[in-house]
Amino acid sequence: MARRIAALPPAKRAAVAEFVERLLADDRQLVAAAGRSSEAVFGRIWDNPDDAEYDRL
Repeated sequence: MARRIAALPPAKRAAVAEFVERLLADDRQLVAAAGRSSEAVFGRIWDNPDDAEYDRL
């Protein structure tokens, strides 16, 4: 794949690089959104008297 990209003209290589950066940014946003969406659920699970006792150890 790298050889094929290297064989492209500079403008096309730049377009490929921009596309890859966009994919990476989308992936980072998806991971961040998943983390944010699970915070409330995990908060309800973790914030309980039993865990509070364990936290004090």
